[in-house]
Amino acid sequence: MTEEKIIEGCRNDDRKAQKALFDKYSPMLFGVCKRYVKTREDAEDVLIKGLYKAMTNIHQFKGAGSFEGWVRRIVVNESLMFLRKSHNFKMTVEVNNLEIKTEVNVDDELAAQDIMNLLEKLPTGYRTVFNMYVVEGYKHREIAEILGISINTSKSQLILAKKRMRALVKQVRYPDVG
Repeated sequence: MTEEKIIEGCRNDDRKAQKALFDKYSPMLFGVCKRYVKTREDAEDVLIKGLYKAMTNIHQFKGAGSFEGWVRRIVVNESLMFLRKSHNFKMTVEVNNLEIKTEVNVDDELAAQDIMNLLEKLPTGYRTVFNMYVVEGYKHREIAEILGISINTSKSQLILAKKRMRALVKQVRYPDVG
């Protein structure tokens, strides 16, 4: 089923189109959820809520930009709402004037699953800011607004996340990285 037919079918509450939407996008979107939410069960819950929200609000998709991007944004927002309920981002540490080299030379030898496993080891605040900035492309100002933290906290969480990732990479089996 084409993306256009999926969208049109979902707008008409067609169960086959809804299943096609789920089948087509859930594997990729589950990966997005897992980057934010630690446990598989919570990630599955967030995915279902996000896809439900996408299906029930599909009339709001105007065709500007990609549909996949639109659904992805909903799932990211759903992940962030889950984290806001279960984690107090205001309790994170704000570090000012911290000078840390942020370049990480991770060659192609790190597989995607290896990176996912390392991300899961980061504290929630680090992982969330890292995902939002590095993977999703949010700016620190946007991250600060969404999470209710200062821009400096967002920046320091990213610096500390990169530092922790570098340490984890060395610890696991890549002593030449960083």
